[in-house]
Amino acid sequence: MRKVADCREFPSEMNCTLTITGEEEEVVRAAAEHAVSVHSHADSLDLRKQIRESLKDEVPQHA
Repeated sequence: MRKVADCREFPSEMNCTLTITGEEEEVVRAAAEHAVSVHSHADSLDLRKQIRESLKDEVPQHA
């Protein structure tokens, strides 16, 4: 099952709207990189744990 990380679910001064979708490890890595480069968080095991815990399952879009 693909996972989704959505910045809109976390309050920020930037009102970031980025959504990242993919396999769990890809999303955790990309979301951590985004949190560091855009939101000035420090990359840590705790940050990645928080990201992993916040992931949601992707809802398939049917045509």
